[in-house]
Amino acid sequence: MTDTAPAFPQKSPRVAVIGGGPAGLMAAEIISAAGLPVTVFERMPSVGRKLLMAGRGGLNLTHSEPFDAFLARYGDAAAWMAPLLEAFPPHALIAWCEGLGQPTFVGSSGRVFPKAMKASPLLRAWLRRLNDAGVSFRTRAEWTGWNDAGALSFANGESFAADAAVLALGGASWPRLGSDGHWTNILSDIATAPLRPANCGFCVAWSDVFRKRHAGAPLKRIGIAFLDRRLRGEAVITANGIEGGVIYQISAALREEIAAKGSATVHLDLRPDLTEKILAERLSRPRAGATLSNFLRKAAGLSPAAIGLVQEALHDGAEAPLVQLIKALPVTLTAPFDIARAISTAGGIALAEVDERLMLRKRPGVFVAGEMLDWEAPTGGYLLQGCMATGAAAGRGVLDWLAASG
Repeated sequence: MTDTAPAFPQKSPRVAVIGGGPAGLMAAEIISAAGLPVTVFERMPSVGRKLLMAGRGGLNLTHSEPFDAFLARYGDAAAWMAPLLEAFPPHALIAWCEGLGQPTFVGSSGRVFPKAMKASPLLRAWLRRLNDAGVSFRTRAEWTGWNDAGALSFANGESFAADAAVLALGGASWPRLGSDGHWTNILSDIATAPLRPANCGFCVAWSDVFRKRHAGAPLKRIGIAFLDRRLRGEAVITANGIEGGVIYQISAALREEIAAKGSATVHLDLRPDLTEKILAERLSRPRAGATLSNFLRKAAGLSPAAIGLVQEALHDGAEAPLVQLIKALPVTLTAPFDIARAISTAGGIALAEVDERLMLRKRPGVFVAGEMLDWEAPTGGYLLQGCMATGAAAGRGVLDWLAASG
């Protein structure tokens, strides 16, 4: 995947990649394509576990929107990630996927998926290619740092002397799949923004009645308003709060609002396809003895969960007319869900700690990729694209550094 192979003054330098997720595997591919031996160390029994989990609902590879809009999805990290994403943009990720025999398609939302709609065929083809390139895999190998001789050390007592290493240990979401954030203790001398949940759900103090009746219920085709954001999508009521795609899109802003003020209030539009005028006309019809639940179901077309939300607001003392509650129902969020339940992680190694090649300034020859770095992005293809782009950048960084060192 490199145009020209660099000349290495040192014969067959050994490279280690710590972490067998998308970022680590992409770094291994870039490095092995230059003819260097690469060993991937993964503490779990197999690699790519989070990628497989992401593919259970249809593997969202990337997004087809214009690049400027795509880049803006990375928020505060957009400026420093721009050259990395320009070097490995969405069309490159699509070509990479199709090069592994997995054709893609663009969904109605602009998201890009493999036609197989799952990760397992893609991962199998990828691992075959890496094996053919000479990449070695060592599973059940938990990295513990460096020994006195400067070699990488592992929990089983083994060590590995590497001329360069890529750390791709992930964040701290879904720890049962491999990334638990333990590396923050190993790299205690490296400035790190606290690891926080991203693309997560949020706690809501539902009543016991609402929780028992509606936990697990979907909220389809709703709108949501928070500060200056207006979005449409879907969500899910949980026993402790609310989560889902439309929540994930603004989770960073919600998380920061809660951190600053103790809570955040969103307003749900339970019928975004109806104007207030039309809805008001429907609600002005006589109830003719119907219960509020039946009236809202027939006149407003609300689902049982949406009706429950309106009733919950009325129970909490809301005095707004029904039409306003349906079009802008307030829901107060009190805390993000635990990071172990989050889709991804915010925070990580500070930008000042790495150079433009993603090499740690305090540890020459050690590069960082993926969610270990301090960036976040919403779901929709941006997470995988960011991991792949930083993995490719770290791989190129290793090649450049080895070629320049004697």
